[in-house]
Amino acid sequence: MTDPLDDKPALLTALRALIEEDLETVERRQADTQAGATHAENRAEHAKDTRATEESYLARGLAERVAELRRNVEALAGVPLRRFHEDEAIAVGALVTVATGGDDDDDATEHWWVVPGAAGIDVEVGGTSVRAVTPVSPLGQALLGLEIGDEGSVRTPRGMRRFEVLGLR
Repeated sequence: MTDPLDDKPALLTALRALIEEDLETVERRQADTQAGATHAENRAEHAKDTRATEESYLARGLAERVAELRRNVEALAGVPLRRFHEDEAIAVGALVTVATGGDDDDDATEHWWVVPGAAGIDVEVGGTSVRAVTPVSPLGQALLGLEIGDEGSVRTPRGMRRFEVLGLR
């Protein structure tokens, strides 16, 4: 049986499906909110009636989220799906297995995929969870250039997070 982490095309398909599903939901919600903001029933009845204003703010925020999700879909179109060799440095497209720890954490093994979009999204393939990490994020910057056996750290809102690179695909 093959390791699901070796199938980057399946990982990419699953990641894109999550983003596209979210995109459809947010687009629908944004259109409904925008329609509500301009609906006759939401016209101000007095000076302190802010229903239409609140709806328009929400619609604008949802439109920004739609644009962000579309950028993620476009960015993922260029993800290199090649297999990295054990003696290579981590770069965009690398699927990295790490042992993690932090100020208050016990050690755990995690899988991080360095991709140009979809930061922080966890995708599951074959019962294995993989987190998308962008190269511009603090974690992504800490990973780039490391090799198997190297250690790294990154400051997070929950404290310092240390990791050791165990594998590279």
